[in-house]
Amino acid sequence: MKNDKELRLTSSELMNLWTQYLNDSAASQVLRYYLKHVEDEEVKKVLTKALNSTTSHVEFIEKLYKKEGIAKPIGFSENDLVMGAPRLFSDTFYIYYLLHLSTLGMAAGGVVVSTSSRTDIVEFFRKVTQDAEDLHCLIKEVTKAKGIHNRPPYIPYPKEAVMVEDQDYLGSMFGKQRPLNTVELTHIFTNIQTNIIGKTLMIGFSQVCHSDKLRSYILRGKDIANKQVAIFRKLLETNDIPVPSPWDSAVTESTVAPFSDKLMLFHITAMSAAGIGNYGAAMAASPRKDIGLKYARLLMEISLYAEDGANLMIENGWLEQPPQVPDRNELASKSKGYE
Repeated sequence: MKNDKELRLTSSELMNLWTQYLNDSAASQVLRYYLKHVEDEEVKKVLTKALNSTTSHVEFIEKLYKKEGIAKPIGFSENDLVMGAPRLFSDTFYIYYLLHLSTLGMAAGGVVVSTSSRTDIVEFFRKVTQDAEDLHCLIKEVTKAKGIHNRPPYIPYPKEAVMVEDQDYLGSMFGKQRPLNTVELTHIFTNIQTNIIGKTLMIGFSQVCHSDKLRSYILRGKDIANKQVAIFRKLLETNDIPVPSPWDSAVTESTVAPFSDKLMLFHITAMSAAGIGNYGAAMAASPRKDIGLKYARLLMEISLYAEDGANLMIENGWLEQPPQVPDRNELASKSKGYE
C-alpha cells in the first residue's frame, strides 16, 4: 500500500490549508500588535498562547507547501502591521476578541478534519482544533476569575418532559408568540455577543483606516450591527431576559492605523462570513416562524454587505483567489493538436 503521505493533496485539503493560512497569517499580525500594548499579565498569557499557535500553524503550512511544490498564498505579513501605532483597543476587548476567534476555530475544526484524508493533514487540523479548544477554555477561566465572564441567561430547571401538543408552538409571522425555548435563546444570545465584538472592531477600524471609501463601508457595517443587536435585544426583553452589555469604551481615541487597510477589510469580511454562518444555523434551529423570518431578513442584509466588501477588495486588488479547478473548455480552446 502506498504511503499515505506520498499521496497528493485533495481539493478539500488544499482549500482547508489555504483558508487556515490566510486566517492565521492575518491573526498573527493582529496578535503581535495586541501583545505590544497589553497591560494585564493574565491577558498577556492568553495572547502569547494564541500567537504561538497561529505562528506554528503558519510555519507548518509553509513547510508543507515547499515540500509539495505548491505556491504559497500571499496572505499577510509584517508589511500589514504598524507596531509603532498607539493602543486602539482595551485589554478587555482583546480577551473577548480571542474568545470569538477560538469559538470560530472550534466550529471549523469538525469540518476541516472531516474533509481531510491524508494522515499528516488530519493530524495537523486535529492540533489546530485542539489549540482552539485549549485557548477557549483558558479564556473562560481568565474571564471568570476577573468577573467579566458573560454567562448565557439562566432559566428555571424543567420539572418534567413535555411534548408539543399543537402547531401553536411554531408560532406565526405576527401576533402573540410563545416564550423562547433554550435553543432560540442560545442563538440569540450568541449573535448579540458576536455583533457587539464586530461593532467594537469596526468602531476602532473606522477611526484609523486610510481610505474614505473603506471608512464609509466600515461605518455602514457598524450601523448594521447596531440595528441587528437592537432586534435581538427586543426578543430578549420581551421575555424579560437580561441583555449583554456593549463595550464601546473598549476603543481608545487613537486615529493612527496599526494595520493596513487590506488587513482591516479582510478582518471585517471574514467576520461577516462567520455571521452569515451563525444566522443560517440559528434560522435552521429556531422553530418559531417570526424568529426564522427575522434571521432570513438579517441574513440577506449581511450577505449583501459581505458582497460589497468582496467588491471593495477586488477594486483594490486585495482579494486572493483560492486554488482553482482548471477551466477545461479554455484549455481545449487553446489546444493546437498535432503540429
